Amino acid sequence: MTATPLAATLAGRLIVSCQAPPGDAMRHTDTLVRMTRAAQDGGAAAVRVNEPEVVAATVAAIGLPVIGLWKDGDTGVYITPTVRHALALVEAGAAVVAADATARPRPDGSTFADLVAAVHGAGALVMADVSNVTEGCEAARQGADFLSTTLSGYVSGTPRQTAPDLRLVTELAAAITTPVVAEGRIATPAQAAEALAAGASSVVVGTAITAPTALTRLYVTELGG
Repeated sequence: MTATPLAATLAGRLIVSCQAPPGDAMRHTDTLVRMTRAAQDGGAAAVRVNEPEVVAATVAAIGLPVIGLWKDGDTGVYITPTVRHALALVEAGAAVVAADATARPRPDGSTFADLVAAVHGAGALVMADVSNVTEGCEAARQGADFLSTTLSGYVSGTPRQTAPDLRLVTELAAAITTPVVAEGRIATPAQAAEALAAGASSVVVGTAITAPTALTRLYVTELGG
């Protein structure tokens, strides 16, 4: 299966991440699916959702490509950490499986290349979530169909910042031909446009669109609450 048709569909367009953290009032399958429907109505090209149950419900509800991931835990490699997690997402209907592609060890002892081979064998594509250029180039070499800057700023050794890591976007786009997806801390439409100008093929926005709890806290904090 080739990424080219989907990459062309997503080129220059917005992907909306419709997720909610554990304990959040929005973390309910029906609520998350309604988010994806709203994203579709607003013109999104695809959605990114967490866990097989939500993937399956989203696939049944909307006509957009679904990028699925499965967060298991909150430390180390926890974004689709094993081949088992990845294949469950494909079975649920994900067109693309997003997975941690950093150099950190995976909990089942597998490699990112093992995950790519399994997902491709099951008929889906892979989005590699990386934190730096070296990881991105290695993920592309191992067969990733898309690269995402998701983990920049969240892995030791990467720059901590409040803004998107547009430098990483530019460096990845210059180093490889695999489509680069800008993700992480994109808070405004202007920043999304800047990411495309920096070399991203597509842009993922999550919190700024789909996280009312986090957004409310920003206002409350600014007002001294």
